[in-house]
Amino acid sequence: MKINARAKLIKGFQIVLDDGRSHSVVVDLPPDLGTGLGPTSLEICVMSHAGCYVTICASTAKKMRIPLKDLTVRVEAVETDEAGTITEETFNIYIDAEASADRIQRLHDLTVKNCPVDILLKKAGVRIKYNLKTVKE
Repeated sequence: MKINARAKLIKGFQIVLDDGRSHSVVVDLPPDLGTGLGPTSLEICVMSHAGCYVTICASTAKKMRIPLKDLTVRVEAVETDEAGTITEETFNIYIDAEASADRIQRLHDLTVKNCPVDILLKKAGVRIKYNLKTVKE
């Protein structure tokens, strides 16, 4: 499988990214350097990690026959000047599902094991911490 991407400089630091199909997003630098019209490319990377986790988790939950009532992930990434990029991330994962704590933990473990963005960032040396919280009504 091939994944395609194109980046086109529009003005200043405004860049349109597209996947060669029908999806695009504008990235930019914060207002002190750009216009803040869109997230930075590094922010898109963190957002992609959160989105990948939710995608794999939802898919895995379906395979495990765990009906999800709600699934929300919040990620905080740390970028250091010395590394020049992200060095660590903290995931706060909120899962509301009719399942035992053991099954929710298994769902999480399988998600992390199979999330391509997670695998990529770990191979790059990013330290990732997960805070799994189950929501009970």
